[in-house]
Amino acid sequence: MTAEPLDMSTDIAWEEWGLRDPYFGVITDPRYRASGISDELKREFFESGQMHVDNLILTIRKYLHPEFAPKTVLDFGCGVGRLLGPFAAVAEEVVGTDVSSSMLLEAQRNCNERQLHNVKLLASDDELSTLAGSFDLIHSYIVFQHIPVRRGRMLFGRLLEHLRPDGVGAMHFTYSKTHFAPTHGVAPVAEPLTESPVAPAPMSADPEMQMNPYNVNEILFSMQRLGFFRTHLEFTNHAGELGVFLIFSRTGSQFPSNVF
Repeated sequence: MTAEPLDMSTDIAWEEWGLRDPYFGVITDPRYRASGISDELKREFFESGQMHVDNLILTIRKYLHPEFAPKTVLDFGCGVGRLLGPFAAVAEEVVGTDVSSSMLLEAQRNCNERQLHNVKLLASDDELSTLAGSFDLIHSYIVFQHIPVRRGRMLFGRLLEHLRPDGVGAMHFTYSKTHFAPTHGVAPVAEPLTESPVAPAPMSADPEMQMNPYNVNEILFSMQRLGFFRTHLEFTNHAGELGVFLIFSRTGSQFPSNVF
């Protein structure tokens, strides 16, 4: 039996977002539309990235590694580089990957403007063929939701192969929607909890932006089988798209190694 082809349409759409509206493609706030974004709004955009990285490092130190200081960081789905500067300030080497060449061009412009000399940008694919070596921190936020689930599961596993034995993963997945509240977050039979592309509004020139909920059981099962026993979880809610930000490690000082 021939395997069902993978949905690659989201890659095409993401390149269109990079060409037309890269900042709105990263954070879907109307203020960041290409037609109206100002230098002040760009500063606000990048300040939100600084806050995210600051909170992440504090969280890792609080719950997993009290003295965590990554030398190498991978930001998977880096977009225009919102987080690359803050990561570059705390690590010796930062790698940003993205499936969109136009997003990477904008990220490179932003890195040049900020004189980030310890950041490398790489084109991404499902095999992670451009990625070499291992990292102390592998991070991905508001990215997997835009990747069809079958592909996302494979990418998650391949990313973990690049995590150092004592490294930390920090990855975000959406899992449900607030309008499933009557069924306790579970999609009704008529709306299966699988890949669910969200069409643009009528007459919109926007590319498609998929919002794909993942089965968190599958993610947690994979993590536990691979020995990631220390995990901190934070819930997210982006306009009714419910998610989990998983921060995890095989090692740490918080719990005994035989907890499981």
